[in-house]
Amino acid sequence: MTPWAVALNLLASLRKRLAWAKLGVQRAFLAHLPRPAIEPLAAVLWRIGGLVHARTRYEGVCRCELGRDVLKLSLPNQGRVAAGSFRERLIDQRIYLGRLSRGSEAWPDLQQVARALVRKIAQLRADEPGRPVIVSPFHYVSQYANIYVIDELRAQLGLESIAVVSGVPRDLYGDDHALIPGVNVLYTYGEDDRNGLGLRVARALRRSGVAVLFADVPPFALHRYPMETVSVSLFGRNARIHNGVFRLGAQFNATLLPFYLRFERGRFGAEIFDPIPLDESGAPQHVARYIEAAAADNYADRLVSGHPSMYSFAANR
Repeated sequence: MTPWAVALNLLASLRKRLAWAKLGVQRAFLAHLPRPAIEPLAAVLWRIGGLVHARTRYEGVCRCELGRDVLKLSLPNQGRVAAGSFRERLIDQRIYLGRLSRGSEAWPDLQQVARALVRKIAQLRADEPGRPVIVSPFHYVSQYANIYVIDELRAQLGLESIAVVSGVPRDLYGDDHALIPGVNVLYTYGEDDRNGLGLRVARALRRSGVAVLFADVPPFALHRYPMETVSVSLFGRNARIHNGVFRLGAQFNATLLPFYLRFERGRFGAEIFDPIPLDESGAPQHVARYIEAAAADNYADRLVSGHPSMYSFAANR
């Protein structure tokens, strides 16, 4: 090997080491990011990104315009709305990397949300013994925060595992299952995962009496596959939402327990809706009213805010 080739190999190795060192510093910073710093940092990152990238600037503006002009919502803090996706990513990374670096990490406010859900489930079981409960986080704040709540819920219910139907790609920052082995995530986006999905959810309901399904999923989230949807009215318009939870819930005489998270000044909170019997004919519209209420109350933290199709389009079969 010539001296020039040796020098090039050394340079390439040095660049790789520097890239890994930079990534390590970034992950360590995010793992120890103070919780109250998440919101202001997200706002700064969005403003800087908007100056550099037109797409970033457009996405933030689109979130605001669709909420204000299409859904007719009051948006007192449009900067917070525009920075929503940056806030989501920072919270995801802070929860995942913090847990990874320390083995475990307590978020008392999320644990409190789980305790409130456990109390609701206990009351439902006392009122109607044997009736399964489908817990339904709406798409707000952070997927990892929602899964943290579900894992705490599982632990407080004394369950070895709990089934969660999700369309979010797995292992975005590392091995998800290694950190949350008690959460059995049933993915919807792969052909192998979709085969028998309903059957596996049914088994989970029979086994533990509890499963988790995001009932507010917009039709565009599964645009690669034909979707079974149901017609509802949303924000004064004809719309469609996914019918899976209603079909499955009616079959098992299940109750839906919806809730959504909020995040302000470094602390999480939650709004828990009244439960819905899924065998009622008006259950889809009942969920639609909850979707409206959540969006009007907390549009800035809504993960799907700004997507142009929202609930207005779906393959109909």
